[in-house]
Amino acid sequence: MSTTEPLAQDTGREVADFTGPDVADFTEITSGEGAGTVPPYLGRPERRPQQRPVPLVLDPDAVELRAPVFGAADVSPLDADLTLGHRGEPLGERITVGGRVLDGRGRPVRGQLVELWQANAAGRYAHRMDRHAAPLDANFTGAGRCLTDDEGRYRFTTIRPGAYPDVTRHNAWRPSHLHFSLFGTAFSQRLVTQMYFPGDPLLPYDSIWTSVRDTSARRRLVAAYDPGLNEPGRSLGYRWDIVLDGPDATWAEEGR
Repeated sequence: MSTTEPLAQDTGREVADFTGPDVADFTEITSGEGAGTVPPYLGRPERRPQQRPVPLVLDPDAVELRAPVFGAADVSPLDADLTLGHRGEPLGERITVGGRVLDGRGRPVRGQLVELWQANAAGRYAHRMDRHAAPLDANFTGAGRCLTDDEGRYRFTTIRPGAYPDVTRHNAWRPSHLHFSLFGTAFSQRLVTQMYFPGDPLLPYDSIWTSVRDTSARRRLVAAYDPGLNEPGRSLGYRWDIVLDGPDATWAEEGR
């Protein structure tokens, strides 16, 4: 996860330094608290648009044709192994997680970006806002990504995350889980969800998992142990298929 620097407070200088496309006129506030002129929000210079806006008034669905895209060259095969990229080996139980990304008709979703992020084996995220009293692992950042193949398959090598306290409830812990993000065949299909592990005794006590009222949908959030995904002498394998839409869609943050 990335961090951001505080925004500059000298808005006049921010506007004067702006070098991107046209900037909307200052908004005039004629009454109430803060009456006067308010400069447009520009953010940091690196985040400002470099191209002119594309009008989508006549066809809102055209956003799918104009949205940012990525190619296979942008994602390295090494990005799918979360145990790499550090000076040493991460601590914890090494696992392999794989499955297929499917649409509502059971067809494979090819060439799609699958993102994963997670806590380390001690149940702590590599993020400055995580105050859980558990050790950080200098050799584990906890983020990866890959592209599905022609059969819709994805595969990650990582460390099984640990449980951590649920700060919203007294004496409650979140079960081990992995966060997934997928975009499907269009940005509007984006799905953010969580995968859980079989046999975890914390599942019946988890406020997020139990909030899924549909028993079958809740069950589909739990991966299955799959010896076929094992890497002998190296990692245990778990299979978890993801369905983007339809009656069997994988439960997502917005509740579908």
